[in-house]
Amino acid sequence: MPLLIAFIIAVVVVAIYARRNTGTRACRWREDRAGSKGALIKYNCITCGAEAFRSTGIPDRCMSGQGGASKL
Repeated sequence: MPLLIAFIIAVVVVAIYARRNTGTRACRWREDRAGSKGALIKYNCITCGAEAFRSTGIPDRCMSGQGGASKL
């Protein structure tokens, strides 16, 4: 019985740790001047394939879970 409880606790700890890092993947953003729209600059992530349009600065988080494309 104590072994079963220890196993369940270990599974919960691993699940929490694995879920913690889902929003901060190692995205590597590249500027795509050909796809820019006026003041909005298009960025493509070469890691996950997400797209983002920003007016200032490079995106600071992974946007692959937001439908593949995002406008900020």
